[in-house]
Amino acid sequence: MAKEVTLTIDGQQVTVPAGTVVVDAAKKIGIDIPVFCYHPKMEPVGMCRMCLVEVGRPVYDRATGELVLEEDGSPKLQFWDNLETACTIPASEGMVVKGMTEKVQKGRKDILEFLLTSHPLDCPVCDKGGECPLQNITLEYGSSESRFDFDNKIHFDKKVPLGDLIYLDRERCIQCARCVRFQRDIVEDPVIQFYNRGRKTDIVTISEPGFDSYWSGNTTDICPVGALTTADFRFGARSWELNQSASICTHCAVGCNLTYNTRREAKSGGDFVIKRAMPRQNEAVNELWICDKGRFAHHFTDSADRLTQPLMRVDGELVPVGWDEALSLAAEKFQTAGKDLVTLVSGRLPNEDLYNLQQLTAGLKGSSSLYTQMAGGDLVAQMGATEENNLSTLTAEDAILVVGSDLEEEAPIWWLGVKQAAVKGTTLIVANPRPTKTDQHADFKIRYAYGEGAAAVESLGSGAGEAGEALAKAKNVMVFFGSEGTNLAASSALAEACGDLLTKTGHSSGLVGVWPRANTQGAWDMGFRPSTEINGAKSLYIVAADPAGDDPALAEAVKAADFVVVQELFLTETAKLADLVFPAQAQTEREGSFTSGMRRVQRFYMAVKAAGDSRPDFDITAQLGAKAGIDLKGLAPSLVMSEINAKIAGYADATYTKMAQVSEQWPIINRADLFYGGTSYENNAGLGVQLGSIKKSEVFKYTDGLELPDGDLIAVPITRLYDRGTMLSKSEVLGSHLPEPFVVLNPEDAQRVKTADGMTVSITLAEESYVAVVGTDETVPTGIVLVPRSVGMPISGPAKLEIHIAETTLA
Repeated sequence: MAKEVTLTIDGQQVTVPAGTVVVDAAKKIGIDIPVFCYHPKMEPVGMCRMCLVEVGRPVYDRATGELVLEEDGSPKLQFWDNLETACTIPASEGMVVKGMTEKVQKGRKDILEFLLTSHPLDCPVCDKGGECPLQNITLEYGSSESRFDFDNKIHFDKKVPLGDLIYLDRERCIQCARCVRFQRDIVEDPVIQFYNRGRKTDIVTISEPGFDSYWSGNTTDICPVGALTTADFRFGARSWELNQSASICTHCAVGCNLTYNTRREAKSGGDFVIKRAMPRQNEAVNELWICDKGRFAHHFTDSADRLTQPLMRVDGELVPVGWDEALSLAAEKFQTAGKDLVTLVSGRLPNEDLYNLQQLTAGLKGSSSLYTQMAGGDLVAQMGATEENNLSTLTAEDAILVVGSDLEEEAPIWWLGVKQAAVKGTTLIVANPRPTKTDQHADFKIRYAYGEGAAAVESLGSGAGEAGEALAKAKNVMVFFGSEGTNLAASSALAEACGDLLTKTGHSSGLVGVWPRANTQGAWDMGFRPSTEINGAKSLYIVAADPAGDDPALAEAVKAADFVVVQELFLTETAKLADLVFPAQAQTEREGSFTSGMRRVQRFYMAVKAAGDSRPDFDITAQLGAKAGIDLKGLAPSLVMSEINAKIAGYADATYTKMAQVSEQWPIINRADLFYGGTSYENNAGLGVQLGSIKKSEVFKYTDGLELPDGDLIAVPITRLYDRGTMLSKSEVLGSHLPEPFVVLNPEDAQRVKTADGMTVSITLAEESYVAVVGTDETVPTGIVLVPRSVGMPISGPAKLEIHIAETTLA
């Protein structure tokens, strides 16, 4: 345990770990020392000088080392003549800090006066108005008069695009460097920096395209003025007009906590609309950060393409019908199908929906499948993360293995957590067929050939080599396994190898699946297992999945079914083939829960009114069950969760009440104090429930690695954060970030097939032809072509690929 020291700040004593800076120590006892450049998640730099205080330190006799006392027996204190910055001073034993003296007050007024000499007086139109630290601090600590001439203010161009997501108002910038330091030090994307000097200093982007980072939106949160604004919120609303709805991000398995800001608008007919998505503090999940996908992708919910009423196929066309007629027909057909009914779902659905779908299918004697190419959810349920073993608890005594995953692309916040743990001293081992950003902090880098991931993990479990020894010696181990280059069979082998590794190295927890969807783990827990086998089904019930849009072969299977019901947000390619289409509510329009990849169950709440006559998935299924004589809970998701608590292993304590509980977190973030942590929202809606492990199997058995197909060029699937999935493709603000079909190969292979970087070519993949743009990367193994999932070229595992250029064909 770290040594503790006791000091006095404005007459109040506080005991903190040695090394704690004075600003943080003051925050512990409710004293706010104003700051601009300081942020509790960054190293202090003392640039803005706003946190000036008087500091007295106990005097010690140089000869004896004894504490010098005053006549009354109290320690003698020595105060410097100059004021000091509270953000750079470590607390020490006996220190006395004065933050409200006349000298301090004058110093703060002077700093504010200097800052305002070059700051525009545009508070009435500034987006930061109402939540602006400069505005608030000026009102509390500033002078009512200025000695400087207004006409002497320097002027810059306004609304300078740093990229297509972030705008800069150069006049407002106070050069605190929070944005630059965040990008450079926290997320290691140094794509913005200072330019020029003195009063002409401003922020510029140094990437092409501009501000090319997955994390850019966080800079607008921590900016203490209105210098940085997001493209979708700029001039969109004032902070005091906004309501807050707690939610969970739906775009990967991390489960980042969000707050949706909403307000009524005339253009929506007086209904509430989402104006922005903001991070909600959960130190065990996403701290104060969210990636740009989670920040901007919510716009799909108000897309004009949303399904708003049931559709039935009549004379070959889908036409609107009433709910009762549609539900009655579906129930009749499903009952007739019986065991020939297949329910296909994705991990996009909340727990309550998945539970009802599983119960309905079982009641009809049908079978159910999870639409995914990743396996291992049963093992994660046995050996997942715990309260004691997760990214927020790791120390230098622990170790992390990331295998088969480009972590920043698949789960950005987990990448950030892994990177931060490595910086703190946690041993990091990265095993992957090609380099990724995670390698930058790896103590050990292991390269294996595509298809041999399980074998690579098995060798680590034998204790061979320094990496194997590090895992065996670690107090706690976390293993992140992904889907880089795998198919379902290979993913199963990799997952089981990872579970076996933990067992062999004497660890009972820490297995994390880097799932492709927000609730893939919840789907496993509710009883779904992965399979894309839908051939031969008389009736198909497809919910939140688009197999026909993802794979031509699966499109044929959908067409071959006698009766198809699709439950969706949009008219996907699969929905276009359906006999019935049920319009589902978006996650922003209802309540429910998700189980993250670390098995934390978290609630989300309704933010806006439902689109048209859409209904929540769990309720549609319950009404369908009622038509078929099967009793399922509808109306309120809490009723379904009560059944989950009673019947699903491990979920007994995951009640809505417990999910909504909160406890104090550090740093202390609240809306009254905006200068300390930025505009991230305090979490008053619940930190979620960490599930315990279910009964564990003692032995894991798995097959050897994946056998690659024959061919000169082999396509392997990879994941990109920005893809063309059902929801992301409907978010217009991210439109320019969504890639057209592309492939990446080694420059040697590109030269051999007479293609080059940026060239458009025709390719054949899984007997289908596509047009794609070529990219080259010398880190890609020769003979391998990287094909991203969900960008218009279906790929479920390694496959032979041909590139066609004019009359030249390389198979």
